[in-house]
Amino acid sequence: MTIRDSVEWTHGYLQGRLYALPHNPSQLYGQLLSKATRILTVPLPFASFLILPFFGGSPATINFLIFYLTWASFVATHGQFQVEIRGTLLVRLVCFLGPALGSLIFDASLPSASKKMKAKGERHMPRTLGRKRLTGIVSVATVNVLLGVALQAVLEYVATRMLHVRSLIKVTAAVPLPWTIIKDVVKGILIRGTLRYAIHRFWLHTYQAPLKTWHLQWQHSIKLPFALVAAYDHPLSYLLSIWAPAFVPAVIFRYHVLSWHILLAVDSLLDLSIHSGYAVLPSSIIIPGMARRIDAHFEAVSKGSNAGKFGTLGFLD
Repeated sequence: MTIRDSVEWTHGYLQGRLYALPHNPSQLYGQLLSKATRILTVPLPFASFLILPFFGGSPATINFLIFYLTWASFVATHGQFQVEIRGTLLVRLVCFLGPALGSLIFDASLPSASKKMKAKGERHMPRTLGRKRLTGIVSVATVNVLLGVALQAVLEYVATRMLHVRSLIKVTAAVPLPWTIIKDVVKGILIRGTLRYAIHRFWLHTYQAPLKTWHLQWQHSIKLPFALVAAYDHPLSYLLSIWAPAFVPAVIFRYHVLSWHILLAVDSLLDLSIHSGYAVLPSSIIIPGMARRIDAHFEAVSKGSNAGKFGTLGFLD
């Protein structure tokens, strides 16, 4: 190698190394903070945001500042696609699939204790279905949950990478105000409930269509629900009646990713609670009442009755 070649190689190498270095204070801050918080990048933003309401005064301000800085670093060092999809997967695993599987393990490991907590006692115990049937239910429910996350990822990929339009869910370093998040979540829950009611009543229980047949053959083959049954259905029925009603309002109003993840967490925990079959549930009226109407609906359908969750009223199912 000549001296000229050596100089050119050294020059090119240094240019490459310099290109990797931060070019402005913002990039320098992002790289330094990401190195220090890499281990906690996934759980810390979501966890710190959830604990903010439990602190008041100055500590709340400090916690909010910590969350804001961590979130800004997280968004700066990860792609928008990763923030949205990985966060969605994490919420579904932590707020639904994990607890639902844990509930099933509890029912199987401590049947005597579990039976006392069930609204219908022994009739509500999953073990009455047999091991083979339970394995199938666990498999289908898990696949459906992952299918919903995968479909969201595909839609985002098509929108941003193929159609080159803005993302369906807004991902920015700016954190929305708590009041904005509360409004988004309340609005999302109301729209979700309306869509679920209409789809469930008409498409899954009224119109003579394949969706009704699949729903009755899959989910309503179980006489009384337990937590995993919330996601146990034909994949198309699940996507239409469970996944879409929660995702649609987030897309229509283009929620910030934090609003979307909190809405999804509320939706997941609600499904988990009202399908669990437990008599001991959060709150004293609303959630237990919803759970008992779910039980009544499953029992009515298993007996061939047209009575819905509100019994003889008929206009609601």
